[in-house]
Amino acid sequence: MDTSLSRLPPIWELQISWEAERAAVLDTLFEPSVPLHTLSLNLLLNEPFTSYNDLIAAVGAQLTELSESSSPSDKQLLDQILCAHPRLGAKKVESAQSQYEQAQLQGGGEEAAQLMSLNDEYEKKFPGLRYVRLTDGSTFVNGRSRQTIMEDMRARITGSDTQSERAAAIKAMCEIATDRERKLS
Repeated sequence: MDTSLSRLPPIWELQISWEAERAAVLDTLFEPSVPLHTLSLNLLLNEPFTSYNDLIAAVGAQLTELSESSSPSDKQLLDQILCAHPRLGAKKVESAQSQYEQAQLQGGGEEAAQLMSLNDEYEKKFPGLRYVRLTDGSTFVNGRSRQTIMEDMRARITGSDTQSERAAAIKAMCEIATDRERKLS
């Protein structure tokens, strides 16, 4: 069920919002994720953020802390959060934002089959993770061709390690959240 919002509330309202409203903000900025709610809902209640950029940075810091932890349960929680993003080209995409961002990846044919194969290969090399973004830092999946995305996936499959991929996914999630905030404020 998509709980994302069409507009974000003023940042100051988060501290006086119901838990379900704070969860909807997290779902809208990041992706629907009960593990992210577990990690970050209290942060939205207890921290007086002055901007969504500050909120996104604070969630990013929480995710980075999990990534740097030696605890297997912390890594498992992080991987569950990172996997909230749908597979590229997936037929069923839960959030409205991801549906829009991945619209050009839908369809069939040889490229779609190659994309699915690369998803499988990526997830086999990096168990518990999902490919999230392009490496150019300025454009996400939205607006990029399948071919460009597949080239980036191949490069990351052959030239990266799990810890680097976790860090890249955290960075990407925060960049995507910032982009979504800009569009929904």
